[in-house]
Amino acid sequence: MEPNPSQDDLYQEAAAGYGAALDRLASAYEANPEERRDLLQDIHLGLWRSFSAFDGRCALRTWVYRVAHNIATSHVIRQKRKNSALVTLEVIEAMPDVQDHAYEQRANLERLMALIHQLKPLDRQMTLLYLEGMDAASIGEVMGVSPGSVATKIHRIKNILARRFHGGERDAE
Repeated sequence: MEPNPSQDDLYQEAAAGYGAALDRLASAYEANPEERRDLLQDIHLGLWRSFSAFDGRCALRTWVYRVAHNIATSHVIRQKRKNSALVTLEVIEAMPDVQDHAYEQRANLERLMALIHQLKPLDRQMTLLYLEGMDAASIGEVMGVSPGSVATKIHRIKNILARRFHGGERDAE
């Protein structure tokens, strides 16, 4: 019989396996680089703390995403209370003037991320999990909804984002 992994062992496994995904998640939730670093640190601390209660009833991946998204959602709520802006003047001033292909791709990605930032927190969470390659069943497990609801909602969110991206409009979610 194998001994149960310790809190530290579980954290090390999660950080090694999902560190890049957690970094992308923090980037998707927070545009400000300093706030993003703080959010990522909060996610790692929260994840380490959470492993004292991890009982293995769900996959490690599901646990990691659930904890990370809960912390990121709380961060967004706190930031909204502070009325912080998504894009600061420093970010705008740092943008290059050159319009080459790489810059255009980066600008499109930043524009898409800004649109994702505008989604309601649960829609944003679902979208980010989808962008991380999770299927509807896994997203449903993380968020506590049915896979069918996830698939329907993802389809609607993709349509909303496409309309906003191409038309610049902001429609009711």
